[in-house]
Amino acid sequence: MVDIYLHNTLHRRKEKFTPIDAANVRMYVCGPTVYDKAHLGNARPPIVFDVLNRLLRHVYGKEHVTYVSNITDVDDKILKKHQDTGRSIREITEQTYQWYIDDMAKLNVQSPDFRPRATEYIAEMIELVKLLVENGHAYEAEGHVLFSVDSMPGYGYLSGRSMKEMLAGARIEVADYKKNPADFVLWKPSEAGQPGWESPWGYGRPGWHLECSAMSSRLLGNTFDIHGGGTDLIFPHHENECAQSLCAHPDSQFARYWVHNGMLMVDGVKMSKSLGNFYTLEEVLAKAPAEALRLLFLSTHYHQPFNFTYEGLNSAKQTLDKFYNALRQNLHVAVEETAPDERLVGALADDLNTPLAMSYLHEDVNNLNKAGTETDRVKYKSQLLADAYLLGLLWQDPESWFKGGEGAGGLDEAAIEAEITARAEAKKAKNYALADEIRNRLKEQGIILEDSPSGTTWKRA
Repeated sequence: MVDIYLHNTLHRRKEKFTPIDAANVRMYVCGPTVYDKAHLGNARPPIVFDVLNRLLRHVYGKEHVTYVSNITDVDDKILKKHQDTGRSIREITEQTYQWYIDDMAKLNVQSPDFRPRATEYIAEMIELVKLLVENGHAYEAEGHVLFSVDSMPGYGYLSGRSMKEMLAGARIEVADYKKNPADFVLWKPSEAGQPGWESPWGYGRPGWHLECSAMSSRLLGNTFDIHGGGTDLIFPHHENECAQSLCAHPDSQFARYWVHNGMLMVDGVKMSKSLGNFYTLEEVLAKAPAEALRLLFLSTHYHQPFNFTYEGLNSAKQTLDKFYNALRQNLHVAVEETAPDERLVGALADDLNTPLAMSYLHEDVNNLNKAGTETDRVKYKSQLLADAYLLGLLWQDPESWFKGGEGAGGLDEAAIEAEITARAEAKKAKNYALADEIRNRLKEQGIILEDSPSGTTWKRA
């Protein structure tokens, strides 16, 4: 069996991954809060952990991995959206949830085994708060229930920082009823018209950190293998998850490996609305295919910061053009069941080294392009597709890639074919000026014609 190594934030080093139970490898990854269209930063974690999920299933077997990624559908951001728009909370969350699911499908992110919604696990959250109150790690104050950070000697064990360091620059809610400014909300009161549930502490709703602890415990157990998310979640979200889970279940370890992807930047600076470099996925995918964005993300090691540029996205599109062109030239070639390249698996097993893994795809494409016999073409085409699967790439039909026009707009396929027919008739009548005019007109609309002895094919630029 292949040994997998992952950078464990808990110990701040790369470690050999040893699951608790190889017959049931368990992973939890924080999902989005559904209140608006997904932005560029929402796409990186699902892609990173989709590759890890694929690797785990390859190594341990598809039936021996349980992957959970949640949906936060009760949150103050959702409440604000409701207040700003007048739309019902359910309407907002249902629509934005579907947007997110559709975006993930475009990016070829496999669905997790469970995608729990916070509102479906309120009972588990209330029980978790009860445990913390009973064992002295939480207290009631002015309708709130708060976790007492002073009650946990090891608070800060995930981020490895002192209380002073953690609080510096952090968004901490100031409230007179807190015993310590760092104490965080487990349960908060809800006013009339706000989402809420009856509890021992009155009508209210859960704090954000509480949700993931309750859902992961319910679906994966009090101790599981991997917890993932972006580096921006290490503090306070993941730190507070650790605190409440470990104090509620003192005999547990909660998550044994913490894996975090680096932050997102746009044109070299942090993405933010104030800087005017904030992009939704919808905006980005209107300019390039989703698969190009996926490949672009994988070109940088997940643990490093990722810098998005449209130049990089265009380069990723050109790389995929090269890959799909190799497949297009070999449409007639059969595909045999083939194991992925051991070197590619080894690259992914070494802390998800996707840039190195990508180099083997380039090698596969070069081998396929140079193949001189049908046997070799079958071999290298099969190898390319087997390797690409682990990275979640090359899942489309080559003709669909070039003709689908995803993110390109412009003429539809029927209109393009009509222009090609008109051009062929012009050439037949020796009206070469008209034929050139049609070619140039199509080129201006992003349609490239390629003539060959067997006829004319086209693709989108």
